Amino acid sequence: MNGPGPLPSLHRPMTDPFGRTISYLRVSVTDRCDLRCFYCMSEDMTFLPKVDLLTLEELDRLCAAFIAKGVKKLRLTGGEPLVRRNLMSLVRSLSRHLATGALSELTMTTNGTQLARFAQELADCGMRRINVSLDTLDAAKFRAITRWGELDKVLSGIEAARKAGLAVKINAVALKNLNEEEIPALMQWAHGHGMALTLIEVMPMGEIGAGRIDQYVPLSLVRARLAKQFTLTDLDESTGGPARYVRVAETGGKLGFITPMTHNFCESCNRVRITCTGTLHTCLGQEDASDLRKPLRASPSDELLAAAIDRAIGLKPKGHDFIIDRRHNRPSVSRHMSVTGG
Repeated sequence: MNGPGPLPSLHRPMTDPFGRTISYLRVSVTDRCDLRCFYCMSEDMTFLPKVDLLTLEELDRLCAAFIAKGVKKLRLTGGEPLVRRNLMSLVRSLSRHLATGALSELTMTTNGTQLARFAQELADCGMRRINVSLDTLDAAKFRAITRWGELDKVLSGIEAARKAGLAVKINAVALKNLNEEEIPALMQWAHGHGMALTLIEVMPMGEIGAGRIDQYVPLSLVRARLAKQFTLTDLDESTGGPARYVRVAETGGKLGFITPMTHNFCESCNRVRITCTGTLHTCLGQEDASDLRKPLRASPSDELLAAAIDRAIGLKPKGHDFIIDRRHNRPSVSRHMSVTGG
């Protein structure tokens, strides 16, 4: 008697060539943003034509296909996701997977500028936590980093999120000679409001018109400085992302370090990213790309799409090799972070 045949591609779990199970999907819903953070974008960015973007219905179907294949955590990113028109219709639709238990977490990374409008609705859709990108509490520095952003607008959004019951984690990029001296105060502020803080090294992605050598500060140096002032205890835990966490005894809060430059996090990578045009990137720091828009639109059935996903996962590299190119001062990866998804 023959045993059961191979699991159909539609529901086959995604395991890469190195035995890592893919269970975390990050989806960029737009490359547009209402800020122009100088380490992320050039000031005169040329965004994708709207006709090139997947519709919200296509994004919903694409996410559903990944959930059927084992994705348990889904993060919406941008650009700034909340500037996408009618985005909440997608969030409401995706929340059905939380109700069935197929998805364990639906979350978002945002710059916070639109949170005052949408925080309660996000919570009502089953979102329980969000990440907010915020590099400084100094209004003048914030405007300099974002080129025209208003700090008060973001702080109001964070407060609205907390009032809605969302757990907020602050993400801050460490920037040499700009906010590195402010990191202790930023950490104490975040922890004082019950929020974790994660520090991130500048990543060499996309041409931004400024030298990243001048921006880059290794987090090993930042941690050493913090250790002179605070008691840091390593935590053996993960939220499914690339951060390594410590507990800060003096504040009681959590501090994370994302170190793509000084110590990559590839050995346990369970993540893939989809752009707003339907391109699948299995590694943030490689130029790999697989087109999912074509099979998505080729058939109302998901067989072609599932097969394309399997092929792409089968090519996932072992890791990235981010470098700051000091000779030519050029990015390791040509695409901008706003295109890839944060």
